Amino acid sequence: MMNAAVSFIGGTNGNKKGLAATLAAHPGELKLRASLSDTNFTDGSTLNFDDLLLSVEKPGSFIIDFDIPKKDVQFQFMNTFKVEAKQVNWTYTHVRNERRTVLDGTLLLDTANKLSASHELGSVNCKLKYTHVHKGLTTFEPCYDLAKKSWDLAVSRRVLGGDLIKATYETSSQVLGVEWSCSSLINEDGMIKVSASFNLAEGLHPPKLNVQSMWNFQA
Repeated sequence: MMNAAVSFIGGTNGNKKGLAATLAAHPGELKLRASLSDTNFTDGSTLNFDDLLLSVEKPGSFIIDFDIPKKDVQFQFMNTFKVEAKQVNWTYTHVRNERRTVLDGTLLLDTANKLSASHELGSVNCKLKYTHVHKGLTTFEPCYDLAKKSWDLAVSRRVLGGDLIKATYETSSQVLGVEWSCSSLINEDGMIKVSASFNLAEGLHPPKLNVQSMWNFQA
């Protein structure tokens, strides 16, 4: 089986516009994926391929990403185990060129609550997050950044049978973000995402807007 996904990105903040595309194949237990995550229209008509990424994945076990332009490799290994009958998911990520290693862990307290931690080894970069899902529709995610000594907050809610409205606020940068992911107005193989970003530290200014449309194909 082969899957393809294509998205168009456009916005009002500068000249950010372009295409992102992913082609994936599933031979046996593995997933092979080639993606272009930042294919920009540099002059309105010319495509500039800057972020070609090749990946090999075994779901729930490992992902290896090959960044062709940067000649870099990222290794990601994941596993699940039980602690006092509670499920713990952990992920080990290592980026070769940057010599950076990150450990991520999530403790599932119950179906509506979980605790997460992310720590970059050899640094003070560490984030702690609590997630609560209220009645299966509204999600609250307060997060504390130990390096910045600041709180972030994200609140999201499912509406119209599947659309997602999300608001985020970063106290360190005073940036407020609002996002609407919509699939109710188009067919089940596509989605439109509209996002706006307000920098409250700069006073009242028009927000930075982005519109992204995503389409999935299967053969």
